[in-house]
Amino acid sequence: MVQDHADANWDIWVMRGDGTDPKRLTDDPADDMSPCWSPDGRSIAFVSDRDGNREIYVMKADGTQQVNITQNPAEDWSPAWSPDGSSLAFSSYRDGNWEIYVMAADGSDPQRLTFDSSADYGPCWSPDSESTAFHSNRDGNWEIYVVGRDGEGLQRLTTDAATDFSPAWS
Repeated sequence: MVQDHADANWDIWVMRGDGTDPKRLTDDPADDMSPCWSPDGRSIAFVSDRDGNREIYVMKADGTQQVNITQNPAEDWSPAWSPDGSSLAFSSYRDGNWEIYVMAADGSDPQRLTFDSSADYGPCWSPDSESTAFHSNRDGNWEIYVVGRDGEGLQRLTTDAATDFSPAWS
């Protein structure tokens, strides 16, 4: 993500691993943020507010064919590709608070995985694509949880008084 100056919108860029050859992939008056590469490297999921609220888009790796795949009046955020490339997990405010959802990679068949009045946010897939870790303040403090791809087996992983945030699988 690049913001040319403090008042500019965010755009998504790509460059080589050594920092050379930067190329702009999005150029929209809205903010384009939170890029996430597909496992095969052919697509990038990202968040944009170009339709009036934050939605999840997918584009080809060269920046072409930018498509809104959530098309929901509520905020959608933090897309995460499943390692097998078949699905995207994401956070959504469509039920009046942040919950974790999963949908097919084309945006079809969205399914809610978490059900709590507190915020569930920032999904991260397990290497086998069978579970999603996320952070939640459902116990009054930000902790890390995991839930199955089918929404079953919710488990709290951390129990620390400190803030636990942004899980990542090894």
